[in-house]
Amino acid sequence: MMKAVSRICSLGLALVLLQACQTTGTSSGNANQSTLERIAAAGQINLGYRTSEPPMSFTDQSGIAVGYSIDLCGHVANAVKQELGRPDLSVKFVPVTAETRFEAIERGEIDLLCGATTKTLSRSERVDFTQLTFATGASLITLENSGIGSLSDLRGKRVAAVAGTTTIEALRQLLSERGIDAEVITVSSAAEGMAQLDQGAVAALSADQVVLIGLVLARQSGQDYALADEVFTYEPFALALRRGDADFRLIADRALAELNRTGRIGQIYLKWFGRFAKQPPDAVAAVYALGAIPE
Repeated sequence: MMKAVSRICSLGLALVLLQACQTTGTSSGNANQSTLERIAAAGQINLGYRTSEPPMSFTDQSGIAVGYSIDLCGHVANAVKQELGRPDLSVKFVPVTAETRFEAIERGEIDLLCGATTKTLSRSERVDFTQLTFATGASLITLENSGIGSLSDLRGKRVAAVAGTTTIEALRQLLSERGIDAEVITVSSAAEGMAQLDQGAVAALSADQVVLIGLVLARQSGQDYALADEVFTYEPFALALRRGDADFRLIADRALAELNRTGRIGQIYLKWFGRFAKQPPDAVAAVYALGAIPE
């Protein structure tokens, strides 16, 4: 009886190991599949986006993904269709948060991240980036007449910032370096931060300046807001994609370079920023000029 049990146990262990090996083999095969191969097999391009980061990416009143970065990603999606000879490819917009966006790329849940995403060297350990698409810097927004015009005015006050962003990291570091005893409140989105500002739960919201401007333009709360003069970080934006996928990145870079070379990027800029700046700031204009890479 003991020998029979032993044989059964050995057989069971062998089956478990075989199943584990088969599972591992399947996962490894999917991981080795390129982005273009996945898109072709699925017949679908998955674009990740932040739902409340106007004017870069947000959901409009009809529930449709729109924004500056959304338009750029749409141009890349069209280039992918042309490259694969697949005009029938569908485009799916997948909502992500600041904290889940890079994990979604790593897991293959999205092919391209469209939003207000700062390109950094540390993030490049996890994902790849296209050429730059915009440039801005972190600042503060407050209710009008708050008296807050810079970080030093936050002493003894509460300031909100979105978790998982470069802004909150820089904000905490600068407050510590300058000995400013402000309390940083973590929020899940800039929209949540604006709601806390309206309610008086925080004295300011910190985010990329262009996002703050977009939030004010899209807001209908009846409040009057003031944008601080100080910009305390440099935020070069780019689209993010899976690390090490050179062929897919080349298609994206070609699509973006074509927008810059032809000047069509200016039309997209005016569409989303023309209400408060007819001409791109010097930093943005430099991004466009340097991004006009010849074919």
